[in-house]
Amino acid sequence: MEVAAALAGAGLPVAVVNPRHVRDFARAAGQLAKTDQLDARVIALFAERMRPEARPVPDAKAKALAELVARRRQLVEMITAEGNRKRQAREPKVVERIAAHIAWLQQELTAIEQDLGTAVKESPAWVADEALLCSVPGVGSTVARTLLAELPELGTLDRRRIAALAGVAPMNRDSGTMRGRRIIGGGRATVRATLYMAALVAARVNPVIRRMYLRLREAGRPVKLALTACMRKLLTILNAIVRDRKAWEASA
Repeated sequence: MEVAAALAGAGLPVAVVNPRHVRDFARAAGQLAKTDQLDARVIALFAERMRPEARPVPDAKAKALAELVARRRQLVEMITAEGNRKRQAREPKVVERIAAHIAWLQQELTAIEQDLGTAVKESPAWVADEALLCSVPGVGSTVARTLLAELPELGTLDRRRIAALAGVAPMNRDSGTMRGRRIIGGGRATVRATLYMAALVAARVNPVIRRMYLRLREAGRPVKLALTACMRKLLTILNAIVRDRKAWEASA
């Protein structure tokens, strides 16, 4: 990202792409060997043929917020893992040490959440966006801050492009007369996981999402498929709210 920031600072358009996409492009072109010189040629050819969209590079504050969000996620994962180990442990001394580690991790989580709150408060734009996002039932500060950090394009793209960017757009799997089941994938995995947890809550407390979830379940749709549709609907609502600068009460 340092290179991207330097290029953006020089006023040049920058597109940050998934390295796997460039490598797959190279393989499709029959370029299997890999050297710095060959990589430079492949990247240039990829840019010429695929024309990836240039997007603004996050500034220092945005990158710091993203790191804090990522660290919070890591701490939550470690607490969950240690909790599972504690339940499986039988030796009292092991249980005691795991409990002590969990307590330390909880303290770190509290500190990180305080740092996140401070970071958001330092930006009036983030404060306003967080308030807009949290006005939607089912969306709390954790979801809002994850979206601020990891989906900064929210409110600037149409619903199809933002869904694709988050990895919740349905992908066709058709061939001839065969119609395969639509799936989601790609995009930003951490955003997709956050939207899934938000949809679980929204399916209970958000009247729009709840009606959609119940309608799909009554129509015989599996739980996971119904929740995926709710994720997409919730993202569409959040995108429109940020775009239009209207809180939930004004847009419901």
